[in-house]
Amino acid sequence: MKTKLSSLIAIVLLMSVLIASCAPAPTAAPVATEPPAVEAPAATEAPATEAPKPPAPEFIELGSSISLTGKYGSLGGMILPGYEYAVEDINAAGGVYVEEYGVKIPLRLTSYDDESDPTKAVSRMETLNSDLALTAYLGGGGSEMHAASAAIAEKNQIPYCGIAFALYQIHQQGYKYLFSPFPKSPQQAKDVFEALNSLVGAGEKPKIAIFTYNDDWGKEMGALWQENAKTNGYEVVVYAENPPKPNDWSDSIQKAKAAGAEVLLTLPIFPDGSGMFKTMAELDWAPKFALVIRAPEGLNWGESMSTTGDYVTIFPGWHHEAKFPGDAELNAKSEAAAGRPADILTGPAYACVQTLAAAIESAGTLDPAAVRDAMAAVDMDTVIGPVTFNEDGTGNVPNPMVQWQKGVTHIVWPPDLASAEFLYPAPPFGER
Repeated sequence: MKTKLSSLIAIVLLMSVLIASCAPAPTAAPVATEPPAVEAPAATEAPATEAPKPPAPEFIELGSSISLTGKYGSLGGMILPGYEYAVEDINAAGGVYVEEYGVKIPLRLTSYDDESDPTKAVSRMETLNSDLALTAYLGGGGSEMHAASAAIAEKNQIPYCGIAFALYQIHQQGYKYLFSPFPKSPQQAKDVFEALNSLVGAGEKPKIAIFTYNDDWGKEMGALWQENAKTNGYEVVVYAENPPKPNDWSDSIQKAKAAGAEVLLTLPIFPDGSGMFKTMAELDWAPKFALVIRAPEGLNWGESMSTTGDYVTIFPGWHHEAKFPGDAELNAKSEAAAGRPADILTGPAYACVQTLAAAIESAGTLDPAAVRDAMAAVDMDTVIGPVTFNEDGTGNVPNPMVQWQKGVTHIVWPPDLASAEFLYPAPPFGER
């Protein structure tokens, strides 16, 4: 019985082993896996479409009221060619690039003769503004003409560039649209004594006679000459304003001669200045040094004065013997057009257009207010040398002194610009 029970137990155990060995093996729980990383396509912007440029105007309009006749006609006759030459040269290169339109646009100058009449200058300025979409004005010649014209430019808020005037007080009236790359009264009054000191050296200071006018510039210049004379240790022995008879300086000349004056500072227009010197020759008063602003600036001085007009000096703002970039080309252009090197006011006029063109390109627009702001920031080399502007619109520019010698002019001061020896002292008229 026990044997049967043991056999039964063995059979049961054997069956259990067999059943276990036939069961399927357990499987591990699946591990969660992330899908393989796929690089997302790079984000792309839609192609930028540049806004179309507005249609460009046919021209950049410049306007000028300028004296081609009347008492300032000789100045205007030297200034206008400078404007025209510069416009021609810039247009030959395609014009001025204006970012607003994406193209170069040629300049066009429209000028009217104001006949040396300030009232007519005002009228011409207003006509230019009403008839044209002006970007800038270009001035004429003579302080009183600029005084009238600059006020209109300021009223119309159009940039105005003018040369051939030294009047400083006009720049002290708060004008924002007035620019002048030309030496002003304070600079001229200071520089004449620096030049004179270089001639006199440590010797005795010569006595001074001042012949001036009772207009704005005459009074301004006369006061500055007196102030600088005192500062430099010179005595002014004669100070004369408008003679009783028009252009009759004989009484003042005799007083200067009697007082022993050896220096003359004056600023007559032509032909008043030539008349003054002819009277001086008749009365035998030949100062050793003479600064004669305005009258001797044109060729008519040399043509009408012979040796009487020699030795006088002027501050014209430029001279064709200068060696600044573009001077040789400007002189060649004048030789081809007029048969002579560029006149002394032609260079500063050319520089006006150069600075305006640079300002327009910098502004990137023809909007006068933007051009004004760019003009105020101008810092460039021109045919008259480096030019920047002060807040009042006066220019920081070279101020060469020019002297008539044997019927022609040369730069004599400062030494680094001089093209000829400074002749001093001037001999008596009969010994020239």
